[in-house]
Amino acid sequence: MRDKGKEVSKGKFIGIVTFSTFLLGLGMFIPANDFLWIEAWIVLILFYVFFINNILYFSKHDPDLIQKRSKPEFKEKWDKIVTFFTSIGFIPIFFVPGLDRQFGWSNVTIVVEIIGFIAFNIGVIIIFLTMKENSFLSKAVEIQEGHTVITTGPYKIVRHPMYLGLIIFMTGWCLALGSLFSLIFVAFIVIGLIFRIVFEDKMLHEELEGYKEYAQKTKKKLIPFIW
Repeated sequence: MRDKGKEVSKGKFIGIVTFSTFLLGLGMFIPANDFLWIEAWIVLILFYVFFINNILYFSKHDPDLIQKRSKPEFKEKWDKIVTFFTSIGFIPIFFVPGLDRQFGWSNVTIVVEIIGFIAFNIGVIIIFLTMKENSFLSKAVEIQEGHTVITTGPYKIVRHPMYLGLIIFMTGWCLALGSLFSLIFVAFIVIGLIFRIVFEDKMLHEELEGYKEYAQKTKKKLIPFIW
C-alpha cells in the first residue's frame, strides 16, 4: 500500500519545482527581452529534469532526505550568517544573464557555451551522487541523531563534494547562458562557501566521531589535489 503522506509530499515538491522553473524562466526571458533565447530554454529544461528526477528518486529511496533539505534548521549562528550572505549571490545569477544578453556585456563563443553546458551537467551529477551517498545531507550544518561519517562515492575524493558540485553547476549555468559578467556573483558564492567549509570542517572535527580519521585519509576539502 502506498504511503499517502509521502505521495502528497512528492506532489507538493513537484509543484514547487514546476512553479520555481516558471519563475526562473521569467527571470531570464524578461531581462533578456527575448523569449526565443535557445540557451535559456535548454538550461530550464535541464534544470527541471534534474530536480524532478531527484524528487522521484529520493521520494522512493530516501524520502527523509528530501524532508530534511526542504526544512533545514539552522542552529549555528555562523551558519545563519554565512548562508544569508551566500544566498545573496545566488539571486543575481538568475536574472543578470538576461540583462547581459540584452545589453551585450559579454561576448562569448559557442565553444564557451558548450563548455558551460558540460560543466552544468557535471555539477548536477556530482550533486546527485553526493545526495545519493549521504542520507545526513542537510542545508543546515548539524550533527544529526545516528550521524556517521560518509567515506564512499564522491566523499572518497573531497570532504565536501556537495559544494564542489554546486560551484561547477553555477559556473556552468552562467557560461551556458553566455554571461561572463555573472561569474562575479559566482565568485561571491565561492567565497561564502569557503568560509562555510572552514567553520563546518572545524565543527565536524570536534563533534563527529571518526571525522578526524576520515580527514587524514581524504585530505582535500573542496578541490581535488589542491585544497
